[in-house]
Amino acid sequence: MYKSSPQFREIPVPRHRFSPLLKEWKKIYEPLVKHLNLQVRMNLKAKRVELRTSKYTTDLGSIQKAADFVKAFMLGFNVDDAIAILRVDDLYIDSFDIKDVKTLEGDHLSRAIGRIAGKNGKVKFAIENASKTRVVLADTSIHILGSFQNIKIARDAIVSLILGSPPGKVNANLAIVSSRMKQRF
Repeated sequence: MYKSSPQFREIPVPRHRFSPLLKEWKKIYEPLVKHLNLQVRMNLKAKRVELRTSKYTTDLGSIQKAADFVKAFMLGFNVDDAIAILRVDDLYIDSFDIKDVKTLEGDHLSRAIGRIAGKNGKVKFAIENASKTRVVLADTSIHILGSFQNIKIARDAIVSLILGSPPGKVNANLAIVSSRMKQRF
């Protein structure tokens, strides 16, 4: 236990994530209260999740981990994927917009998003499995959850898809990179 004044974090809830938050609240609430010993409150009027350390909080970094966990959920990650942030130390979220890579509009933008997702999500799943990351496509924003090195692998694959590489070529490159990763460990 530590004796400093309580720390406080507020995470805004976007309008489109409010319903999933209500549905998954118990899964979000329990690890924060039971394992990190934080005080958690959903402020319905202000539409935000409020976190505060309590006198039982033992780790000073737990409030930041909790804030990152809730932010990951707000970005669109599954609760089970986001909960990994609480358990594993070296997980990060990298977010970027498709227009940061290349200025695309109209049908060109739609085709780029389609190349990233693939038919029935196959390309996205291939990127996730090869790089050991989780990817969320939210309109024109892309969010990647994983370790620093794995995020770079996934980001390089996604950028090449945005720039127009065919998914088959990107899959082949991912297979090469993942086989090199397996040889290292």
